[in-house]
Amino acid sequence: MPLAAVALLAQTRTASVLSIGDGDTMRVREGNRTLNVRLACIDAPESSQAPFGSQARQQLQALAPVGSSVELRIKATDRYGRAVAELTRGGRNLNQALVASGAAFVYWQYIQGCDRQTYSRLETEARLKGLGVWGVSGGVQRPWEYRSRQRKPSSSSSAPSGRRYTCKQIGSYAQAQVLLRQGHSYLDGDGDGEACESLKG
Repeated sequence: MPLAAVALLAQTRTASVLSIGDGDTMRVREGNRTLNVRLACIDAPESSQAPFGSQARQQLQALAPVGSSVELRIKATDRYGRAVAELTRGGRNLNQALVASGAAFVYWQYIQGCDRQTYSRLETEARLKGLGVWGVSGGVQRPWEYRSRQRKPSSSSSAPSGRRYTCKQIGSYAQAQVLLRQGHSYLDGDGDGEACESLKG
């Protein structure tokens, strides 16, 4: 147990914020080196997901202003060479604060190493209060789905099951949102994270 604690402490570093990239990335200076940091276990809307991308960035800027000191608990290095870390400032977990305010989603695919229960509770509370991304019914399109769609524009018209639906065929707004989450992104013609708005009450 003491050894594990020492290993954990070795991965906690203090750094100064140099710049904010978007809602889940920043550059920091640790000693005499610059680190690019990706916030662990969360995923904020992309900058092009207006207005939520810029709102997430503003929220992170408010939590960690340029020049402020933050503690990094580094968990890994991603494929872009960025330090993947949980950030704290003044004892407050900034990753969790972004989820709690509705500025970011929990990144369930990469939740390992984070307090899953706390992240889940914070996201549920933000959703029930309709905060940030949850102000849109069902939440805005998840950033990981949005990026996947941007990478493959030609395939966005083909459904995962090979079957395409029309809003009339679906018949229910709730069912349309389920199909959208399953990858039927063509149902969201205007890219606002909602499918078949015409079926709303």
